[in-house]
Amino acid sequence: MAPDIEEAEPLANTATTSSPNNPIVKPKSDPVLATCRCFSFVTVVASLLCIIANVFSAIRSFRNGYDIFDGIFRCYAVVIAVFVIVAETEWSFVTKFWKVLEYWAGRGMLQIFVAVMTRAYPDTYAERHEILLLQDIASYTLLACGLIYVVSGVLCLGFLKRARQNKEVSAQQAVKDLQELERRRAELEALLIVDTP
Repeated sequence: MAPDIEEAEPLANTATTSSPNNPIVKPKSDPVLATCRCFSFVTVVASLLCIIANVFSAIRSFRNGYDIFDGIFRCYAVVIAVFVIVAETEWSFVTKFWKVLEYWAGRGMLQIFVAVMTRAYPDTYAERHEILLLQDIASYTLLACGLIYVVSGVLCLGFLKRARQNKEVSAQQAVKDLQELERRRAELEALLIVDTP
């Protein structure tokens, strides 16, 4: 009896709305995964703000000749911030080559590094307060995201998220299989109705 319960468990998180001919089964959204997606979106936005701040600072450094090294430093910050965004997509190609980005503590350290790079050399553009304000907002937001990632990684919340994702994928597959079976049943019923005299 226990195997039946385990097999039926992925369907326990589904809501069914059915009509007489076409049943519709939709999986319920997992609140943990929804929270992780929202947090990932905030992290991507903070990384984009860091990219914008560093691009403006690099352009200003190269154009006005303030400091070539600061411009190069800002270019590196942009490249690493792009890695932060790519890590948030959890693309298997990236995690295959950079295993450290699969773990939340590794992502958090990378985000903290980008935040520190964005905040570096704050007094260079004392007359441009909007660039300084953008740098502050971007760096402190990404720093907070990085700290949350590090703490969550230490608490092994990444494993919880991956387990929930696997459960969600299996539930979605079960829903697809059920819809396919219902479609086949409707086709067979239609054939039986046509064949009966």
